[in-house]
Amino acid sequence: MAKEYDLVIIGSGPGGYVSAIRASQLGLKTAIVEKNKLGGTCLHSGCIPTKTLLKSAEVYRTIKESDQYGIASQVIGIDFSKIQNRKNDVIDNLHQGIQFLMKKEKVDVYHGTGRILGPSIFSPMPGTVSVELEDKSDNEMLIPKNVLIATGSRPKKLEGIEFDGEIILSSDDCLNMKRLPNSMLIIGGGVIGVEWASMLADLDVDVTIVEYAERLIPSEDEEISKELANSLKKKGVQVLTNAKVLAETLKKSNRVKIQVEIGHERKELEADKVLLSVGRIANTNDLGLENTDIELHDGKIRVNDFYQTKESHIYAIGDCIGGIQLAHVASREGIIAVEHMAGLNPTTLNERQVPKCIFSSPEVASIGLTEQKAKDLGYSIKVGKFPFKAIGKALVNGKTDGFVKMIADKKTDDLLGVHLIGSNVTELISEASLATLLDATPWEIAEAIHPHPTLSEIFAEVSMAVDGKAIHG
Repeated sequence: MAKEYDLVIIGSGPGGYVSAIRASQLGLKTAIVEKNKLGGTCLHSGCIPTKTLLKSAEVYRTIKESDQYGIASQVIGIDFSKIQNRKNDVIDNLHQGIQFLMKKEKVDVYHGTGRILGPSIFSPMPGTVSVELEDKSDNEMLIPKNVLIATGSRPKKLEGIEFDGEIILSSDDCLNMKRLPNSMLIIGGGVIGVEWASMLADLDVDVTIVEYAERLIPSEDEEISKELANSLKKKGVQVLTNAKVLAETLKKSNRVKIQVEIGHERKELEADKVLLSVGRIANTNDLGLENTDIELHDGKIRVNDFYQTKESHIYAIGDCIGGIQLAHVASREGIIAVEHMAGLNPTTLNERQVPKCIFSSPEVASIGLTEQKAKDLGYSIKVGKFPFKAIGKALVNGKTDGFVKMIADKKTDDLLGVHLIGSNVTELISEASLATLLDATPWEIAEAIHPHPTLSEIFAEVSMAVDGKAIHG
């Protein structure tokens, strides 16, 4: 028997389940269709598990460095199975939390594969969702007034190099490793690549990163990229940039050998395993989009500022539409979409107000324009930089590497961008996020009294450094 809803959401990642909660708050009868587990990639094979492993790596590194704090200790070894068990416990805890929220908000959950049907006996418009149940015993027909597609993305392959789950790994595969390899070759120096490089190096794995671009994390500010590369090299990570992987040279037995081309030279690399982290592909296949007028561009769903597709009652958010592929962006997009379909007037997303975080060691965080991007857009800029080594709390913590960089419009004093690298900067970035939202100037940030001794004092200092007035610099 067909069931009617105000909204059916396909996909339950941070975009999908947050949208469901907001829809329920607005009085919309809502259902979620999920073919795996509630929480999606972020919870089960992305943000949460990788950060849990990174925390274990941080604890191990801290124990090894405890002598600098006057604490004598001895590391017996790494029990990777316990590290993995802790990761799974964190995931299970959060998974139970999402299940509770769905019950609390009276969101119906269908476990199975959802496909969008064209006009049919159920509806004269495309949008009825056929759910092939998880056990494949039957199909449920859901008739919604609106549909929200939040199907996320999956790891991208490199032509000529296929995932095998044993030696050639995706980031998903890495999360399920039973034991640490002695060596890992990471192809791709973006966010996923550098987080895994940092983690594995801290866990005593021999790591090499191969990046096609001229520098790591190429979307971040150039000075931040350089600082991160230097930090990884200090850990023993070999960093190769401007390097093209020659897929046809791949050889496997119990180890893998591959050649890379750097300029006019070839270099052969060998490792126990390879992590392929060259981006992600939108999950838009097998959704029934061919039954609608929804348009795709490079495999991603085209939407307007309120995330409507060409079928105005069908919306799409998150990785499946491209853009900034971050969990908190998908969540915000979902809220905007739901509020729009509910007849409200939500503020559209401003990508320059989106904070971005990389949880390597040291951490990286940013918001707004890089220095080069600001120049390319024609801004006359002024730049302030301030190092953590001049901040008392950083010295107390024994974590003095890194700096904060602030970019402002020389003519208007508007804040254009903030870029951080160092310990705990993924927490500190929220001050810059709020300042950006409130259109604060560096002077206004400096006028806010920052408590001493805290890492947050660096914001007052860098804000004053924009005009050459830093107190401790």
